[in-house]
Amino acid sequence: MERTNDSMLTEFVLVGLSAHPKLQTVLFLLVLWMYLMILLGNGVLISVSIYDSHLHTPMYFFLCNLSFLDICYTSSSVPLILDSFLTGSKRISFSACMIQMFLSFAMGVTECVLLGMMALDRYVAICYPLRYPVIMNKGAYVPMAVASWVSGFVDSVVQTALAMQLPFCANNVINHFVCEILAVLKLACADISINVISMAGSTLILLVIPLLVVSISYIFIIATILRIPSTEGKRKAFSTCSAHLTVVIIFYGTIFFMYAKPKSKSSVGPDNEDIVEALISLFYGVMIPMLNPLIYSLRNRDVKTAVKNMLGSKNSSDGI
Repeated sequence: MERTNDSMLTEFVLVGLSAHPKLQTVLFLLVLWMYLMILLGNGVLISVSIYDSHLHTPMYFFLCNLSFLDICYTSSSVPLILDSFLTGSKRISFSACMIQMFLSFAMGVTECVLLGMMALDRYVAICYPLRYPVIMNKGAYVPMAVASWVSGFVDSVVQTALAMQLPFCANNVINHFVCEILAVLKLACADISINVISMAGSTLILLVIPLLVVSISYIFIIATILRIPSTEGKRKAFSTCSAHLTVVIIFYGTIFFMYAKPKSKSSVGPDNEDIVEALISLFYGVMIPMLNPLIYSLRNRDVKTAVKNMLGSKNSSDGI
């Protein structure tokens, strides 16, 4: 354990699943494959959203932001995860750990707020279809996306700054794949009450409130859909927001399990609880960004058509 002259910690050791080498090998191949799928799937969604003028709508603008967000989020943590799987133990400097923690936390909070903004977009589209182009104009949806990104980065600055002020002088072993903020706070050798209060406030404002926005929006959406007389009309209306609702359920279900339950500062050892929490975090950080483009594209005829048109145009240009 390296320390400076004033006995402050200068590096951390990421343990991950070093006690389970066979599982690490399997997870390395699985995570690598999923990361490549994340880059491919989200990259395709961004490309078609830019390429096809028919997709230059608020919904696909938000979807493009979500795809870019997923790429940034996984790229801030997956290389570190893959390296920890290969080496079994990964030393990381204090500053590098804080940077990685800042980026991951910022991306996670941004996605919470962005999903709330996307719910508002679907609410206006379903409940006020005739006024939708007027309400959700460029002057509205662009600031909504910007506000999502700003919220995530501002909150991450606050949480990371508070964490950096803590003394880490007893233990530098993080039972995780990455510098996840809760796993880092467990190692502090000082009172973390301010951090806990700040995290609770952050959870309430930037996680619970967007979830309430999503819930209220879908109450009105479902009520509006039920008033549609034809079954086909109901099906078409629900299909426009079913992908978003699926993503919200998976995302919030996982993140609430991770952050909403009480955490014990004393549970530092590599026990079963730590392993379960690490695997859930891995699912949240890798599986969800891989599923997002699949959920939005497999049931979306516009995206399928745009991909075919883009590939057809590319093949035509290559043949010239």
